[in-house]
Parts: sequence; structure tokens; C-alpha cells
Amino acid sequence: MEWFCVLFGSDTSHLTLKQIRDLEKYGCEKIFTDKVSGVKSERVGLKACMESLSENDTLAVWRLDRLGRSLKDLVSMIVDLKDRGIKFKSIKDGTIDTTTASGELIFNIFASLAQFERDLIRERTNAGLKAARARGKVGGRPKLNKKDPRISAAKRLHADKTIPISDIVKTLNISRSTFYRFLRISSDV
Repeated sequence: MEWFCVLFGSDTSHLTLKQIRDLEKYGCEKIFTDKVSGVKSERVGLKACMESLSENDTLAVWRLDRLGRSLKDLVSMIVDLKDRGIKFKSIKDGTIDTTTASGELIFNIFASLAQFERDLIRERTNAGLKAARARGKVGGRPKLNKKDPRISAAKRLHADKTIPISDIVKTLNISRSTFYRFLRISSDV
């Protein structure tokens, strides 16, 4: 059984060096790091770590917030690890240790809370949409007025095969997708 540790943040910060020392003291054999800044950054170190793990290994993190960007991400990763037979520990959070029954319980409570939060958001969204409909509000794109003069102009300009489509959409101040939508509208208006 190998111990893999993952650490995310700026590789040069004092805190990161302390985290690495703590993970080494904890017995981590391999430490993966990423320098990330933002939600959409690719996490090459995390990907390499996850690919390196095999059954009966243990993944340790300094704190839970170092692993997942959101509770949903974190729960998804831990479930994936469990399905693959990989143990998980968070060394600074204390109680998150899926190798023990109490750690598994704490993690499952967190997972249940995450599901509860998602369900509440869905309920609130649906209630808001229902209330808006009751007030006469309709969501989505406004209906296209078939008498819009830009429709006939788009069709005339398109019929003149010498004008590039990019010039037509610039002239009419519409997107390319709107232009093609205009072309599909029947002329019997």
C-alpha cells in the first residue's frame, strides 16, 4: 500500500512548504502539486495523482479544501476513490478518514448535506419559475416578429450571392445564427 498526497496552491508560498513537510511527516511517499489560480484551471497534478492510485492505496490531503473546488466535486472524487478501493484521509481536518467507520460516517453526512443543498436549489428555482409564470412572465428568448424588416433585408442580401454572409450580419447587426434563423422564416407574411 502506497501513500499518495496531493497539494494544490502556489508552489512557492511558505504555507505550501509547511504543508509539504506535514505530508512528509505523515508518511506520504509521493506528493503531487499543482499551481492553480481559478475555477477553470486544469489540474495536471491532480489528474496524475488520480491515475497513479490503485486499490488499497491511500490518498491524503493536507485539508479538504486543497482537493475539491466545491463540495460537489469533493463528494464525487471521494465516491470515485471508494469505488476503486482507495482510502482517503485529510490530515488537518481530523475526522475525515474513510479508513474508519466514524470517518466514513462524517463523509456520508457531508455527502447528504451536499445532496440536500442541490435539492433545495432545484426546489427554489422551480418555485421561482412557477411564480413568474403566474405573474405572466415567460422565460426564454422573445418571440421573433415575422414582420421585422431585417428578415426581408437578410433574405434580399442573401439572394444577391455577391455579398459575403459576414458582411450581411455586420450590416444588420445580428449574429450568424440569427441570420440563418431569418432565412428559415417563411415569406408568406
